[in-house]
Amino acid sequence: MSLLKGIEGPSDLRRLSPEQFPDLCQEIRDQIISVISNVGGHLASNLGVVELTVALHYLLNTPDDLIVWDTSNQTYAHKLLTGRREQFHTIRQFGGLSGFCKREESVYDTFNAGHAGTGVSAAVGFVEAREQQKQSHKVVCVVGDGALTSGLTLEGLQQAGDSQKDLLVILNDNQMSISKNVGAISAYLNRTITGELGVRLQEKANRLLETIPRIGGQVKKVAGRAQSLAKGLVSPGMLFEELGFRYVGPLDGHEFEYLLPTLENVLKLEGPTLLHVVTKKGLGYKPAMNDPVWFHASSPFDLDTGKPKSKAARPSYSSIAVNTLVQLAKEDPRIVAITAAMCEGTGLTAFEQLFPDRLYDVGIAEQHAVTFAAGMATQGMRPVIPIYSTFLQRAYDQVIHDVATQNLPVTFCIDRGGLVAQDGTTHHGVFDFAYLRHMPNMVIMAPKDENELQHMVKSCISSGQPAAVRYPRGSGLGVQMDQVLEALPLGKGELLRRGTDVAMVAIGVNVHQAMEAAERLEQEGISVAVVNARFVKPIDADLIGTVARQVKCLLTIEEGAAMGGFGSAVLEVLSEERIANVPTKCLGLPDWFIEQGPQDLLRDKYGLTADGIYQQAKQLFARASVGQVST
Repeated sequence: MSLLKGIEGPSDLRRLSPEQFPDLCQEIRDQIISVISNVGGHLASNLGVVELTVALHYLLNTPDDLIVWDTSNQTYAHKLLTGRREQFHTIRQFGGLSGFCKREESVYDTFNAGHAGTGVSAAVGFVEAREQQKQSHKVVCVVGDGALTSGLTLEGLQQAGDSQKDLLVILNDNQMSISKNVGAISAYLNRTITGELGVRLQEKANRLLETIPRIGGQVKKVAGRAQSLAKGLVSPGMLFEELGFRYVGPLDGHEFEYLLPTLENVLKLEGPTLLHVVTKKGLGYKPAMNDPVWFHASSPFDLDTGKPKSKAARPSYSSIAVNTLVQLAKEDPRIVAITAAMCEGTGLTAFEQLFPDRLYDVGIAEQHAVTFAAGMATQGMRPVIPIYSTFLQRAYDQVIHDVATQNLPVTFCIDRGGLVAQDGTTHHGVFDFAYLRHMPNMVIMAPKDENELQHMVKSCISSGQPAAVRYPRGSGLGVQMDQVLEALPLGKGELLRRGTDVAMVAIGVNVHQAMEAAERLEQEGISVAVVNARFVKPIDADLIGTVARQVKCLLTIEEGAAMGGFGSAVLEVLSEERIANVPTKCLGLPDWFIEQGPQDLLRDKYGLTADGIYQQAKQLFARASVGQVST
């Protein structure tokens, strides 16, 4: 009989005996592996946290007690135990369960999070709200060791330690974020030796300290200092104790024999406590254990072999960008690459293989990555930061304050620009045009295809100033690739079609869709001009102004937030050029957070396909022809 099928919520879990938990964990793992093999998702991290999830919901009185999951992409077991088992097969699908915690989805999801490092700060907020309201529930935050490189995590820890209020932080230590963890803090944690060797070393150190004779206060002080030193040699607890936390661990996160009693006792303690739990990413599925990087966020895969069910027929935009970077780096020793724990995700492994000394992984520390790049740029280097659009948001001030104000030659290769599918709300890269284009000195461009992308990477580095090239998730269009790289004239667009009725001014991946829509309209007797803008900033005001004066109406097209984005930039051009008699519509994403779903489905929903552009342009032209349009 299935144990999991009998659990509709944590209250059902608490009716089981701990002896049944290993069988329950196996069922949970089997369910997660089965579903994710079909739909894709964050597999390795979720398999590693199953026992900890069961233990927390068994010992805590959730939802009255609050669990904050940092990043929250490791909450699949949590969802299965909190009333969402029947819907679990819909995870990350359009209209289905989120792949992250979502407060709108369940009372057990306490905080929405898709970026690492937010958990401790949110948990401290929960604690202070509890104190203000004279309540007494427990607050627990589960944070991965990779998030310790995030400055936000350290900021939260220092406030929690200073306040000395009741909070349990569980450090889920699997020595991984997406890539293998890097940096001094990770190295400090890795000095922890678990298992029998660690126990023997600790016991030996204690026996050595016990032999120090009690011959006065000075020796006692020396003994105390020696004990702290010995503890620091075999345990990372000193770091957290200096921050005001009581440190417990390290503890095997997969053995209920140790996990349950330790966690039960720790929950009785008052004040800030950190429980260090060591887990294995991908536990229970050998392919995920062997390759936790790919299985961090996998596409659908064959259950027996762990191999992807389908492979991209064409190179991805990410690989094109990095291959171009490699080509340029061979010619220019000043070029270095910087990543914030996303070497594999952004395709930088190809760069690392050839230039290991010119690749810097700074961990989950986007703010530091940008200012670090700025520092290198002041000394004559040409740093390039391939980074997901959603993660660059985290370094907004550094882009302005440390790069743009000094007009430094830092290149941002903005990956996952636009709609990114199943990761949903927190990961769609739809705000970059809007949050970058108002920065003085910043150059912003987006290619219509992968061939133009390679020229834009060169253009950015050659510009000698802050520059960003933004490209989408997924494979290229399969266009012919030029063999010689050329820097594009800054701020110059491209007129692809001439027309006298409708002008389509498009940027990025929407250019080819605009061309397809234009050809369809042409067949119906509507003359369409199509502009590949190429640049959001500096925008080609001369070209746009010239085209606008020759048509009856104008449609801007972008896969980004319409408010403040590329379309707004075109409206500003029309205003400055005193072109007031051309009805204009800005086609982009609306003023709400876009839900999860396949890219093609979302593009169709929001009118960003060739058919959607065709429909919008045809309606705009019809209204303009009778003078009924409003901008």
